[in-house]
Amino acid sequence: MTFYGTLRTWALLLRVIGALAIISAIVGTVIAAFEVDGFLKGLAVFLIGIPVSVFLATLPIAVAQMMTALADMGDALRGE
Repeated sequence: MTFYGTLRTWALLLRVIGALAIISAIVGTVIAAFEVDGFLKGLAVFLIGIPVSVFLATLPIAVAQMMTALADMGDALRGE
């Protein structure tokens, strides 16, 4: 039995939020690129905006991995 079920539940919720954030970041950046006037400005939004927005959108997934690792360490130290 694990005592870290709540931590794992929050980690799962953060993974779902992170996946939705990545999808919305990509869609939002593509829409923003089409709304910009000029080809070069649109290309700049694609080349700079998508990597930055996807990187920031993956932060909840990184926190979820940290929470899962903490739960795994806690279980290991308890001897389960």
